[in-house]
Amino acid sequence: MAEQRQDKAALISETRRRFEAECLADKSDKYDSRDVERLQQDDQWVESYLVWRHDVVDDTLKMIDESFQWRKEYTVNDLTEAALPKWLFESGALFLHGYDKEGYKLFWFRVKHHVRDPKQQLEKKKLVAFWLEHYAKRDHGKPLTVVFDMSETGISHIDLDFVRFIVNCFTDYYPNFLTKIVIFEMPWIMNAAFKIVKGWLGPDAISMLKFTNKSDVQEYISAEYLPPHMGGTDSFKYSYPPLVDDDFQTPLCENGPITSEDEHESKEELEADTKEPGELNEEPSPSQKKMNSVEQVSKSEETDKTEAKPKNAKKALTTFKGPLLHISPAEELHFGSKETGEKKCLIVLTNVTKNIVAFKVRTTAPEKYRVKPSNSSCEPGTSLDIIVSLHGGCAASLQDRFLIMAAEMDQPSAAGLPELTHFWKEVPRTKVMEHRLRCHVVESSKPASLTLKESSCNVPAKTNEDLHVQLTHLLQLHRSLQEQVDRCLWFQQLSLVLSLLSLTVVAFSFYLACVQRS
Repeated sequence: MAEQRQDKAALISETRRRFEAECLADKSDKYDSRDVERLQQDDQWVESYLVWRHDVVDDTLKMIDESFQWRKEYTVNDLTEAALPKWLFESGALFLHGYDKEGYKLFWFRVKHHVRDPKQQLEKKKLVAFWLEHYAKRDHGKPLTVVFDMSETGISHIDLDFVRFIVNCFTDYYPNFLTKIVIFEMPWIMNAAFKIVKGWLGPDAISMLKFTNKSDVQEYISAEYLPPHMGGTDSFKYSYPPLVDDDFQTPLCENGPITSEDEHESKEELEADTKEPGELNEEPSPSQKKMNSVEQVSKSEETDKTEAKPKNAKKALTTFKGPLLHISPAEELHFGSKETGEKKCLIVLTNVTKNIVAFKVRTTAPEKYRVKPSNSSCEPGTSLDIIVSLHGGCAASLQDRFLIMAAEMDQPSAAGLPELTHFWKEVPRTKVMEHRLRCHVVESSKPASLTLKESSCNVPAKTNEDLHVQLTHLLQLHRSLQEQVDRCLWFQQLSLVLSLLSLTVVAFSFYLACVQRS
């Protein structure tokens, strides 16, 4: 693994060196200086180009050159919501919403809302670039899945130039950014057109095309993110404004004490979580860590809160270093599956500024999670723990996301809830730091046989009685079915005998007729 990282680092270094020597000297005026600066500083971006071009530096440099020229031509770094016409967003032809079964974001192209018009083509292409750049910056270049919803479309909606532009964005301009293209209910009249599209994709990307209909689209996207006309249950209806952001919402639990809706999680159970001190985060000294005054808890309550940390809250190995807060873990919250049973995660926020930082936590699945605290503030130089718990019998999903928003406050002491509410209404969006976390489900490491054996040992007597009743019922059904089968066989045999008799009579009659004639 270490050797692979060294090899990758060497390729990144070589790509940068050759880019400066071979591209910048002749075409520096054809690039946006912000892209050049990012290429020199962002290892992940360079690596994504290398991955998409199979670590061949010559091909990688060619792609960087073409994509940088394209980015400057379409002013990608300056594409904002305000820079594009409002009617583009209102049409609802292109938007980001939901996740596929692997947890990748869905980029929807509702073809029936697209009207082919050469005069509007450039603006529509810029809308595609806006959405892709918006998501790339927001989720740090995590790939997405494109959905061509072609229901209720016909020959009048075919716009090969626009489709080619979308395809080229992924093959030539946004490296390692595509997982698959799901095409829903493509009309037969468009078969010839999509043979051309396959040629544009190239051999590596053809396997990413998934032609689906209502009966099999859920192989790739679960019903919760499919609209009803695709056989799903998603009640989402696109509208603008505001810009679609998957409706991050406040989780169930606010700053107050943990609600009693899950009474089976008693205080004793929470206290039991701390019986393994070696697994907990290292506790900072009182001078390093303070509880803000929003909750105003006593020492005993602080102890209870500490004891409520999840058992798997080991010191995180990754940290996102933002301008206001350092957030750990950096990318994923690890929840257990139903087998492992771990239902809690810990997020640690560290204020790296000289001012109080207000923060709030939102999620795409507010009915499944409770967060404490979800709306509070963090004093300068201190750390604060956030406990994220699954609610009731809910299970974590790869599609679930959390959004942490933070902004500096101009006041000498910690703020209460009324002040925070007013602050979030007034603070400009440009001053808000945002960071997103996704969920990861950790499967059980125990063998299936061991899990079954443990489960069988813990089956109560009442369950055994229930199983006995069910087994008796099944045996009765089996006997009833057997009797029906036997009756069917008897009728079948009787029918066969009668048929043979009929044939015999017919044959004998035919014989007598022949004898009489002779």
